[in-house]
Amino acid sequence: MPEALEWTGPRVADNGVVEQSFQLGCAAGPVPGVLWLPSSTVPTPPLVMLGHGGSGHKRSERIVSLARWFASEAGLAAMAIDGPYHGDRLTSPLTPPEYQARIAAEGIGIVLDRMATEWLAAVEALGARDLIDTASLGYLGVSMGTRFGLPVAAASGDELRCVVFGKFGLRQGPDLHEGLAAPERIAGYARQVAAPVLFHLQWNDEIFPREGQLALFDLLGSAEKELIGYGGPHAETKPAAIARWREFIARRLART
Repeated sequence: MPEALEWTGPRVADNGVVEQSFQLGCAAGPVPGVLWLPSSTVPTPPLVMLGHGGSGHKRSERIVSLARWFASEAGLAAMAIDGPYHGDRLTSPLTPPEYQARIAAEGIGIVLDRMATEWLAAVEALGARDLIDTASLGYLGVSMGTRFGLPVAAASGDELRCVVFGKFGLRQGPDLHEGLAAPERIAGYARQVAAPVLFHLQWNDEIFPREGQLALFDLLGSAEKELIGYGGPHAETKPAAIARWREFIARRLART
């Protein structure tokens, strides 16, 4: 049975894109999310799941921009949910050391598995309402979006048609809580990923060293995987890179 889904806030339509907030009832507590849909002339569109980065949330500027592009330009649905100890899961934002400490205290393995369960429960709930095509899914998320996207990709099976990962690896820098490191678990998820992957490597990444990102890319089980590299630190993302992400997802989820 799909989890209980409750629509929250106004249903907003703008330039052919419909946006609707929701809360999904899950065992560990409500999961806040947003669904973006193309015009009503596109029945049950494929869905791209958008994972935000650390200290972001489901309505971060990049997430909203990507979601609206996919809905308006590619005819795809898009969905984002707040990550653990982020967004509307809290009454006020936490600093990176604070939310990292909470994840570590709960147990990184527990949080990773719970996030995968919540993502897939949201997909099932939306599919049960005939709003999306659950047999045609994509995932896009870098940095923390990759950390929590890997278990989703590993568990999604043939329904997952494409993935954009990056800015994340098997090693982490000293600025991150040591309790977030789970290289063996991450490696296990990576080996189970079968969908085509575009992997974004930030060449001068100070958060996730280049060698660890390359090691993660090597482990991905996908028969089709592409590595793209850009100069600059972890937080830098060039517009050309975002365009590559969008094109990779849109081309593989397009209906012919």
